[in-house]
Amino acid sequence: MTEKDKLDNHNKSRIDDCRLITLNKHHHANGNLTVVTGGKELPFDVQRTFYIYDVPGGAERGGHSHYTCQEFIVAISGSFDVTVDDGENRYTYTLNRPYQGLLVTPGIWRTLQNFSSGSVCLALASDHFDEQDYVRDYEQFVRLKQDYRKQHNQ
Repeated sequence: MTEKDKLDNHNKSRIDDCRLITLNKHHHANGNLTVVTGGKELPFDVQRTFYIYDVPGGAERGGHSHYTCQEFIVAISGSFDVTVDDGENRYTYTLNRPYQGLLVTPGIWRTLQNFSSGSVCLALASDHFDEQDYVRDYEQFVRLKQDYRKQHNQ
C-alpha cells in the first residue's frame, strides 16, 4: 500500500464504518461457546490477538487510531465503554457481552474507559504490531482528518 493510499484509507473513514457484530452463541447446559473465525465472522484474517485486564479504576486505554489495522474489540468478562471518534463525530458503545464485539476500522480514534472490576478486553487485529501504523497524538489525528476533508470538499 502506498503512503497516499494509507493516508486516504485513514482519513476518509467515519464512525459509521464501525459496527457491532454479534457472534453465534452456542448454548450448552455445561457452558456457552462462541467461535470467531477471521475472514468469516470478521471482515479480516486475525493476525494478532491481545487482551487488557486489571485496569485500575478511572484509567483509560486506547487513545490512538490506526492507518490500516482493523480491530474487533470484545468484553470477554465484565464491561467497559469504547468511544469512537472520526474527528467530527463521537459515539460511545458499552460492551458487556462476550458474544458481541465492536469492529473498529482504520482512521477511527478509539478510547476505552469505565472498566468494571474484573473486566477483560479481548482485541483481535488484522495486522501484526507496527508502531508506524499508529497515530497517537489526537491533535495530529484531527489535523489529518480536516486536511483530507478540505482537499476533498467534504
